[in-house]
Amino acid sequence: MASSAHISRVRSLYKRILLLHRFMPIDLRVLGDQYVKDEFRRHKSAGPEEVTIFMKEWESYRDTLQTQVLEAVGNEKLALGADLPEQKLRHFQDEQIGQLYELMLESTKPNRQFHIQEDSPQK
Repeated sequence: MASSAHISRVRSLYKRILLLHRFMPIDLRVLGDQYVKDEFRRHKSAGPEEVTIFMKEWESYRDTLQTQVLEAVGNEKLALGADLPEQKLRHFQDEQIGQLYELMLESTKPNRQFHIQEDSPQK
C-alpha cells in the first residue's frame, strides 16, 4: 500500500504538469493532458522499482517544461521540447518505442483531428 506522503507527491506532480500544460498551444495541451492522464492511470499499480523510474522521468519532464515556460515569459513564442538522447532510447521497451512514435505522429500532424476553442470570457 502506498504511503500518504507518496500519494501526495504523485498528486502534486500530476497537478503541476497539468498546470504547466496550460501554457502550451491548445492542441498540444489537449494531447499532453490526455497522455499524462493515461500514463498516471496506467502506473497506479506499478511495482516500486517501476514507480521510482516513472516518478524520476515525470519530474524531469516537469522541470524541463517549467524552465521552458519561465524562459518564455515576455517572449511571444514558447519553445517546447528537448532532445531524447540515444542512450536513453536504447533502454526503452518495444511498447514504449511504439508509444513514442504514435505520440510523435499525433503531435506533428499538419491537420488537427479535432477543433478546439478556448473558453471565451463571460459577458
